[in-house]
Amino acid sequence: MKRFGAPSEQESGERAWEVVRAAYESREPIAWPRRHARPLVAGALVAAAVAAVLSPPGRSVVRSLRKAVGVENARTELFSLPARGRLLVSAPGGAWIVNADGSRRRLGAYRDAAFSPHGLFIAATKANELVALDPKGNMRWTLPRRSPRFPAWTGSRTDTRIAYLARGRLHVVGGDGNGDRLVDRASAVAPVWRPGPGYVIAYARGATTLVRDVVTGAVLLREGSDIPPRKLEWSSDGKLLLSFKPYATRVYDARGKVVAQDDPSDATFDRDAAFVPGTHRVLAVRAAGGGSDVFAFLDGRTVFKGTGVFRQLVFSPNGRWLLVTWPTANQWVFVRLGGARHIVGASRISAQFGGYPRVASWCCGR
Repeated sequence: MKRFGAPSEQESGERAWEVVRAAYESREPIAWPRRHARPLVAGALVAAAVAAVLSPPGRSVVRSLRKAVGVENARTELFSLPARGRLLVSAPGGAWIVNADGSRRRLGAYRDAAFSPHGLFIAATKANELVALDPKGNMRWTLPRRSPRFPAWTGSRTDTRIAYLARGRLHVVGGDGNGDRLVDRASAVAPVWRPGPGYVIAYARGATTLVRDVVTGAVLLREGSDIPPRKLEWSSDGKLLLSFKPYATRVYDARGKVVAQDDPSDATFDRDAAFVPGTHRVLAVRAAGGGSDVFAFLDGRTVFKGTGVFRQLVFSPNGRWLLVTWPTANQWVFVRLGGARHIVGASRISAQFGGYPRVASWCCGR
């Protein structure tokens, strides 16, 4: 049946969108404190929304957007996680832990955060501090450093190391806060420890990806490129290393051989990629036009798709659930992998964390 279009519907929708967009963009170049600007921006957004809804064409546009973006029948809150474990997230207002039952705890005004092995502690950063916390947010120790970023914690229950970046340098310190030492120059990409025995770490230096044994200092792998990586990740068994780049992602084996890759076309690019836990399978987010797809590297099979921007792929510890962060819809979407497909959406994510968060990890539950 042919859809009925109200007079000037398209023009009305476009005018409403221009008002909303202008209000949104105006929030950045402000010359007075944000606490004064927020009511004005909020007022502009409300006025734009009212203008969009007042006319029948405006109502049609709003209904269309609601249908196009987000998972229908999504939960109004994150009542629980679909699998065991805990989420560690960083939001504009600080770092949070989300438990399996949906309860949340704000750890404090920390920028980056990472679980220790087995999730017993958390390493986090402030403007000029690296700190260790327990899951209740109690500080165990602090290490003053200029602009620390991207802590990564590895080891056993009795012997651990924390890697972090500070002013263009890769450092490693003991899990008790002692023995801090400089390892190498490094770019602003989160370093990642290789799973398994020993202390082997992958990091970026410019457009080069390096794998180094921090005990012996030996460089085990050096892969040059014209494009710096955005993200590095090991497979669960430590045999493969993912070097994510929006236009040229590569998966390397221990000898530096490329065993999988993705080179999007000129009209598309990737936003994230990650190993499925316990496998060598890689899923990635592909942005094309006004939408995003989650697909598998090897066979190209689509796992999930939607309108707008998907930001991250985060797997449950057992690999059975995939969390897709969807800032355009202000949702988190959990997709069950394998067997019968099941999708669970949670809305109003920004309201629950004081801004849309970045997920550091989903840890420690089987």
